[in-house]
Amino acid sequence: QVQLVESGGGLVQSGHSLRLSCVASGFRLDYWAVGWFRQAPGKEREGIACVDTDEDITYYGESVKGRFTISRDNAKNTAYLEMNNLKPDDTAVYYCATTLSPPPKTGWGTSAPNRAFGSWGQGTQVTVSP
Repeated sequence: QVQLVESGGGLVQSGHSLRLSCVASGFRLDYWAVGWFRQAPGKEREGIACVDTDEDITYYGESVKGRFTISRDNAKNTAYLEMNNLKPDDTAVYYCATTLSPPPKTGWGTSAPNRAFGSWGQGTQVTVSP
């Protein structure tokens, strides 16, 4: 069964950090680009970060650039999103998803990359208090 499972969300104070994990099962993650998305209440789901099959190729939305880092560990079939200096505006449900390489190079920080991604996890809640 093809599955993506996110974990690592929680409630933190502004300025603190979290590390999200996306574990793939039923397929080899190293053949796929991985994106992280988030959806806040009443808003569209936006793509915030992406790593291609080459882990040195990454894309970020402007709102998270410099604070979030996407990475992958193919030996563990897992992708990560390291989130530093969290802000209340980062509060959302965070999802990981996969697409064939190459992933979209533009549109990160908007909802545009959604349509390129096919397999989705169930999401993990991140809440940042002031």
